[in-house]
Amino acid sequence: MSVYRSVVWFTKGLREDTKSGYESASKDFVPYDLEVQVPGIVFLVTGGNSGIGKATALEITKRDKQLLTHGTVHLVCRDQARAEDARGEIIRESGNQNIFLHIVDLSDPKKIWKFVENFKQEHKLHVLINNAGCMVNKRELTEDGLEKNLLPILWITVSSGGMLVQKLNTNDLQCERTAFDGTTVYAQNKRQQVVLTERWAQGHPAIHFSSMHPGWADTSGTRCMLGFHARFRDRLRSEAQGADRVLWLALSSAAAAQPSSRFFQDRKPVSTHLPLTRTSSSPAEEETLIEILEQLAQTFK
Repeated sequence: MSVYRSVVWFTKGLREDTKSGYESASKDFVPYDLEVQVPGIVFLVTGGNSGIGKATALEITKRDKQLLTHGTVHLVCRDQARAEDARGEIIRESGNQNIFLHIVDLSDPKKIWKFVENFKQEHKLHVLINNAGCMVNKRELTEDGLEKNLLPILWITVSSGGMLVQKLNTNDLQCERTAFDGTTVYAQNKRQQVVLTERWAQGHPAIHFSSMHPGWADTSGTRCMLGFHARFRDRLRSEAQGADRVLWLALSSAAAAQPSSRFFQDRKPVSTHLPLTRTSSSPAEEETLIEILEQLAQTFK
């Protein structure tokens, strides 16, 4: 990561990604954008037992309090106990019983394939919120030899502004030849997510794809960055503030009117690159990423 990219990203973050940045941006929000009801709509939220995922699920389930027919939310989580606690909390606060749990380790591609195939046969799905993610500080492999940060991308993608400091790099996706740095790998993974979202949108025009940056929110992800969290703890957005864009993209007709593949921050489409940082990738580089991931995926079917 270049010093210039870091400085530009950090300056932008202090201005836009903090709690005060959200409060400033929210002055332009249209209040009735989220005054919607979702009876009969089926949502799937990965990583739904904490942080932005849980905040998103809770706000979705609150939409239909006055109706007999509610929306349905499927939570895909890794930890059974935490998932059950989250489900109980969401039901208590929303009164919506249509909350279903699926315990899946999303770092295990074989389990993901099995879950997806079963889910397709048993349920319909209208909105996928691809939120699950983690940051690890040392290189770890799954039992299949896959670097754990390289999660298969299962279409609202919860990305991160950290990707703005990374150019797509397909030379060493699993950090086999370079020193492992958790923050860099996380940011690179988020860059890959955005590139994939753009490519999916090109190939599947019947599906509306979006990716978004939640800002600097006080979640387990930022708490992993001990120095950063300690320094900016009082300036971080709440989980609900971080989830606002997810809800807006999932529920608002204004968001649905936006072109597919856009990247959003605070309910506005923004560039996926910082000025003069040279992080754009060529079609050939993006095609290489697709090919590598498709080859990996085939080995786990």
